[in-house]
Amino acid sequence: MSDQGAPCWYELATADPAASQAFYGPLLGWEFQDAGMPDFTYILALSGADMVAGLMQPDAPMPEFWMVYFAVDDCDAAAARVVDLGGGVHRPPEDIPGTGRFTIVTDPQGAAFGLLQPLSGGTGSAFDRSQNGHGNWHELHSTAPEAALAFYRALLGWQATEAIPMGAEMGSYQLFAHAGQNIGGMLRLMAPPGAPSHWLPYFVVPSVVAARDGIAAAGGTVLQDPAEVPGGVHVVMAQDPRGAKFAVVGPL
Repeated sequence: MSDQGAPCWYELATADPAASQAFYGPLLGWEFQDAGMPDFTYILALSGADMVAGLMQPDAPMPEFWMVYFAVDDCDAAAARVVDLGGGVHRPPEDIPGTGRFTIVTDPQGAAFGLLQPLSGGTGSAFDRSQNGHGNWHELHSTAPEAALAFYRALLGWQATEAIPMGAEMGSYQLFAHAGQNIGGMLRLMAPPGAPSHWLPYFVVPSVVAARDGIAAAGGTVLQDPAEVPGGVHVVMAQDPRGAKFAVVGPL
């Protein structure tokens, strides 16, 4: 079965990987190891035996952020399809030894994300909604969520599911699914004019209250206190001490 459109990796661009490890390690229960890439430092985050995320230093100074990767069957064809659909290619397709082939792209509203054509063996275990320290949800804050949904449906085959009303100004929180499973939601970007569209990853924690307190104690910023969402779990939106935004989800 094709993995086209499945979430498969999370990557943090950080100018200080050591500081980021000190923050996310205790918060998400991660351990870290160098990936051993020649001429390039790439740090792997592990939750138990599973590789769940990567940390890398950007080539040039930039705001720090989390990037979400989705699997594709053919990386080169997918990159070309992004352009045909009105998006852009930030980093052309290239091979990652022992992993697969990837590209960094943007949707028509400017939200950056990655596409990965994994080697035979599947998409890995980074996305697992039932396991602490793993990716759980993917939220697109977009200047044009309806157009974005059409783009991702055409590119990755996602299906629109439930639309949750959020009020006249925000419109709906549109859930989307891969292979019949909800994997995220899209909503209108509510920010100052000029703010970029962006993806926000959610990671599973055993207690969102403990995570909230840990974020604050470690120098991060809690952007939203625990809020209940469908399914009986709660979420906390936050920003790490270096400015990257993320969220956690789990029981209180």
